[in-house]
Amino acid sequence: MSAEAQTIDVAPEDRLRADLYNFMGLLLARPADQGTLDQTASLSGDESALGEAVSGLARVAKASKPKAVEREFNALFIGLGRGELLPYASYYLTGFLNEKPLARLRQDMAAHQMTRAENVFEPEDSMASLMEMMAGMIVGRFGVPATLEKQRTFFNNHIAPWASHFYTDLEGAKTSVFYASVGAVGREFMAIEREAFRMTAD
Repeated sequence: MSAEAQTIDVAPEDRLRADLYNFMGLLLARPADQGTLDQTASLSGDESALGEAVSGLARVAKASKPKAVEREFNALFIGLGRGELLPYASYYLTGFLNEKPLARLRQDMAAHQMTRAENVFEPEDSMASLMEMMAGMIVGRFGVPATLEKQRTFFNNHIAPWASHFYTDLEGAKTSVFYASVGAVGREFMAIEREAFRMTAD
């Protein structure tokens, strides 16, 4: 997070939302190393569905080793030719990569002054990237924090149409162990966000 973003006044509940979006993006972008596993193992949840999913993820992280998580990540997302899952909006919504959902996302990224990092070569419509984009919009990483309306529009256009499907697939993938718990957290978090945006739109 930039120094500029740190000085922007963001409500505590929104910063918590951004933190969870960032965390999901981190877990999906690359295999969790020991530091990330330790951080994940230290999490604690409450009795809500999301809290129970977080507690479950913490338990699995505590029992996981980086090498095993890396093998799982590669089997899920890389594989020989391709992984078990293709975590891209274009694929989930059209069956092909680099389709209209990606083009629409790039238009919105330009409107929000978002640019792809120079060392990232995968399409921008990956779930990892979308989670990071939402976090950045909430805390103002791309300028001022996005209004709730702009957050809702971005979420509904680029995340809501496929996120629950993807996280459910991740939870149930045959090679998922650590990432099954990541999928459970993502599925519950997306359900909360979708309902919260629906209520604020009414």
